[in-house]
Amino acid sequence: MSDGRLSVFKTYKLYVGGKFPRSESGRVYEVSAKGSAAGAAGKGTWLANAPQASRKDARDAVVAARKAFGGWSGATAYNRGQVLYRVAEMLEGRREQFVREVAEAEGLSKSKAAAVVDAAIDRWVWYAGWTDKIGQVVGGANPVAGPFFNLSTPEPTGVVAVLAPQESSLLGLVSVVAPVIATGNTAVVVTSAGRPLPALSLGEVLATSDLPGGVVNILSGRTAELAAPLASHQDVNGIDLTGVAGDAALAKELEAAAAENLKRVRRPQTVDGAGGAGWSADPGTHRLTAFLETKTVWHPTGALGASGSSY
Repeated sequence: MSDGRLSVFKTYKLYVGGKFPRSESGRVYEVSAKGSAAGAAGKGTWLANAPQASRKDARDAVVAARKAFGGWSGATAYNRGQVLYRVAEMLEGRREQFVREVAEAEGLSKSKAAAVVDAAIDRWVWYAGWTDKIGQVVGGANPVAGPFFNLSTPEPTGVVAVLAPQESSLLGLVSVVAPVIATGNTAVVVTSAGRPLPALSLGEVLATSDLPGGVVNILSGRTAELAAPLASHQDVNGIDLTGVAGDAALAKELEAAAAENLKRVRRPQTVDGAGGAGWSADPGTHRLTAFLETKTVWHPTGALGASGSSY
């Protein structure tokens, strides 16, 4: 270089157990700018080598997620909300980096990419606000004809494998990951195969956001290769198949594998809009409840008199 400095290219890594390992296989694959109007890089321009995670990386991520589940699910909903809000704060601080990465990954202009990143940050805040409210919406006291009362409360399912959408590299990713952890689950996330860089950078944000290691684990690589061992893994309790929405045959295979240990399955649904633009719509609460189990507790109240119950 004319100024005497060497070019320092970023080495993207997986995010597993709060650490940044390379794939145990040593494999990487090339990631190029996408779209017809790619940002500064231009369509087809080489962006980076992303780690190509293996089946063993997937199993290691499940171990990390299981280890983190007890502490994360046991934290108060208020505390989880604080942590998710902290993620939004840190994402805001690195906004310009994500605008560039999203523009290159999705072929968007800088202004459109900025709008996507802003929406992703807002979504973190939105889900942060739901952590201590969703239990009141889907739980509560149930009417019982007898000397009992009972209460239903939602509880996290456990370890959830999340296949991130292929088109929306950041907003779609946030939209499928945040509701899973907001409700106390831990997640193993498989990024978009062709657009993994914003997701891998999000791992760096999570690592500095008070989120305990292992709560979110991020793997990049071939979605089909990583989804198969996660769908059949006996220590995975749920799987979100959003990332295979365009492959009905693969989705069917994964659903069959997931049935072996009765995993909760969120079936793939196409999100309308070019480039996954439909992700900007109001997400509702359905993703918050997709990986919750309802626990009902019965308690005797004693004999019921004419004026009501008595203890």
